[in-house]
Amino acid sequence: MLFLIPSLIGISLFMLPISYKGEVTIPIAILSGLVQDLLTAYLPAIMTVIIFLTFAGTLLAKLVKPAFIRRSAFFTALFDVPAIWFAARVLGAIFALMTFYQIGPEWVWSENTGGLLLYDLLPVLFSVFLFAGLFLPLLLNFGLLELFGSLLTKVMRPLFRLPGRSSVDCAASWLGDGTIGVLLTSKQYEEGFYTKREAAVIGTTFSVVSITFSLVVISQVDLGSYFVPFYLTVLIAGIVAALICSRIPPLSTKPDTYVTEDAPQLDETIPEGYTPLSWGITQATAKAATNRGIKQFFEQGAKNILDMWMGVAPIVMALGTLALIVAEFTPIFKVAGMPFIPLLELMQVPEAKAASETLVVGFADMFLPSVIGSGIESEMTRFIVACTSVTQLIYMSEVGGLLLGSKIPVSLKDLIIIFLERTIITLPVIVLAAHLIF
Repeated sequence: MLFLIPSLIGISLFMLPISYKGEVTIPIAILSGLVQDLLTAYLPAIMTVIIFLTFAGTLLAKLVKPAFIRRSAFFTALFDVPAIWFAARVLGAIFALMTFYQIGPEWVWSENTGGLLLYDLLPVLFSVFLFAGLFLPLLLNFGLLELFGSLLTKVMRPLFRLPGRSSVDCAASWLGDGTIGVLLTSKQYEEGFYTKREAAVIGTTFSVVSITFSLVVISQVDLGSYFVPFYLTVLIAGIVAALICSRIPPLSTKPDTYVTEDAPQLDETIPEGYTPLSWGITQATAKAATNRGIKQFFEQGAKNILDMWMGVAPIVMALGTLALIVAEFTPIFKVAGMPFIPLLELMQVPEAKAASETLVVGFADMFLPSVIGSGIESEMTRFIVACTSVTQLIYMSEVGGLLLGSKIPVSLKDLIIIFLERTIITLPVIVLAAHLIF
């Protein structure tokens, strides 16, 4: 019961698709939406305070080293960060204050740059992190991952070179949100269940865009009636990208070592006398038995929330704002998309030049390609733009910033390369599907 009841509650909260106000969503997303509706007017201010407190705490940890930080492993890990993340937190605090008070150059705080993050994205992350962080132990601590690890190892290992338990990360992303997948993966990596390579592959390949947001994207390009073929195309292209990207650099060259040398290495062998199901249940019940009560559950949840709010929000604000400034006020992304014009023309894509301008801008924000591409006349080209923007996955205003802010071992250079790889791999699959549909 200790394994079964919390795990079923966790599955219900994170993975059970339900219809709510005409949309298919999950309970965590509904709870997050209720908090957003309740605190709409205050969330930008709350996030500004959180980002500034993170900067202040980091400054204290670096200069003053107070006892409450030194004596706590949690606060030390939270505030005493490497120099590059300290710089990002400084930049995030500056951008947040400039945007909230609308001071300094308008290109920093406009509605398409800093304003988009502080008033649109960060309020969503606040509420998602609040409930995802609090209830994440239901997925992590009561044996659910152990059960799926045993059941699905023979699927995930040969296909994606990953442990069976990674299937839960993928399902949580697919039905819920990519941010939940990143958080789940990061926690598993920190606890020694994934190697550096496995964490990097899962974080950049399986933190997929949710069904709900995919519907928003296809509606933005005025092709809502094509949602079923659109999502089938996205799934097929995503699986192809996962099969290939996990086997080529930079992901394939990540070391198969754990976060620390003394981390408990994951053993997926099934002992004699057990089936995958019986061994999974045995491991799951053993894991569930290690829990020490309600107090420990809520303590772990509170630490998760603080870790997400303070560890991730400043990075998203800093890097996301920079990426959106580049996208909005410089021709860099348009120029970067030009090499795709001959490829698109070769694949007989109508309005190839207009389509090329949307292909690289998705690195800044996943919604930008569909906004820019909504003016393209060809339905087939708009379909290709929408599919590609969803399958690229790595966008700095959310998942990219989260990955860099997490403990998952990927660099900005890695993310740029993976983004381009995913674009090049998925584009032919998407164009072929588009030619069959239109």
